[in-house]
Amino acid sequence: MATVAVHETATSGAPPSPAGPVEEGAGLHRPPMIGGSKYRETRRFALNPAGFHHHGARLGDVWQTELLLRPEPIVFTSHPDHAKSLFTAKPADAPALTGESPLRPILGPNSVLTLVGDQHMRQRKLLLPPFHGDAVRRYVEMIAELAEREVDRWPIGQPFPLAPRMQAVTLDVIMAGIFGIGTAPQRGTVEYRLRQSISTFSRLSTLRLWQLVELRHLGRREPRGLLRAVLARIDRQLYGIIAKRRAAGVDADATDILSLLLQTTDDEGRHLTDAELRDELLTLVLAGHETTANSLAWTMERLTRTPAAYDRLREVVRADGPEAAPYVDATIHEGMRARPVVPIVMRMVKRPWQLGEYVVPAGTPVAISIVALHHRPDIYPDPRRFRPERFLEQKPGTYTWLPFGGGIRRCLGAELAMAEQRVVLSAIARRTDMVAADPADEAQFQRNVTVIPRRGGRIMVRAKHPA
Repeated sequence: MATVAVHETATSGAPPSPAGPVEEGAGLHRPPMIGGSKYRETRRFALNPAGFHHHGARLGDVWQTELLLRPEPIVFTSHPDHAKSLFTAKPADAPALTGESPLRPILGPNSVLTLVGDQHMRQRKLLLPPFHGDAVRRYVEMIAELAEREVDRWPIGQPFPLAPRMQAVTLDVIMAGIFGIGTAPQRGTVEYRLRQSISTFSRLSTLRLWQLVELRHLGRREPRGLLRAVLARIDRQLYGIIAKRRAAGVDADATDILSLLLQTTDDEGRHLTDAELRDELLTLVLAGHETTANSLAWTMERLTRTPAAYDRLREVVRADGPEAAPYVDATIHEGMRARPVVPIVMRMVKRPWQLGEYVVPAGTPVAISIVALHHRPDIYPDPRRFRPERFLEQKPGTYTWLPFGGGIRRCLGAELAMAEQRVVLSAIARRTDMVAADPADEAQFQRNVTVIPRRGGRIMVRAKHPA
């Protein structure tokens, strides 16, 4: 007899939906399939991610489609009960598919983002402390200094893309946190050269044609061409920093992440190898700055097209009263709801799995559509409207607000990312009056595993105010 876990969502607004593993032999009932060729659906997934997810959601809570990314159909769900069943499942029953991520050839086999099972948990435990509590609070003053310095550079009356400017701030923050080099690495040092290489890498991967090149080369697992050359340079620089730190000896009082990792041992007393350090450091640098930068760019893209919310944000921040902090947080939550940078998280179910009225077989890849879940009208009334006040009325739900994923794979840097966004968004609201460079909504564009503003979040500063 089948055993199904039913997860109540009384506070979410969505009607309860049965979800979870069922016994072998349970009758299978596959969800409806989106028609169209693999190439067309993959192109839509890459070049119009919002349209892809909203189109699928018209079929209901659960649907499936075929993409060039995998040989078998992928099942998508947008129900919070189904998300909970996957996030709380035993890792053996529903492991992550990050080991097959397109980022694996770049980040390496030892990255916490691409490892699964016991190895993932071991690396996660090593990396968790530097991204919580006192460690994050130490970064706040530095983030404020960097934000003020960045706003001072912005031109008045001249449109520019915000995402690269935000990446400059978040890259300095993560570089300082990882390597302990202050708010700006000294020119000529290997840390300075590494920062330049990471910036080059980021610019490379935001070229509009790059996604089309990726579609043509699906299945090629290694970086190619200029990307390969830049990555090789980054590797030389990272290994150079690791060698320099090992030769100098570890400072037991140091609080930067590299120093902590050099001192860390596993349960068997084994230190991380140079290759393991390289993969984790590159993961932290790349994942620790681009996603946060693009979240900020998307939030400003929404604010400059929603005058009431933008006016309210500036009003409460400049008044600096008790309403400021809650409204800033609500604005960030709403920005990440409306434009989640990571649109899906995936699991491979190893047992037959019930998703509402459907049961899919073992061996089915199941994707939680964060985009579609964040736009459910039964959870978020009038979901296309940008309204920060909805997060003053209720806090983000564990299974209804998923920009950082969930379960044992929830983003390690979530607390730091929120701290960065609070400080930077407050500085922007206090110091500038902005408008959108183009009043039309900026198109969404999928790059690797993230969704970015197609034009980088173009804005124009009309006026600046003193710090």
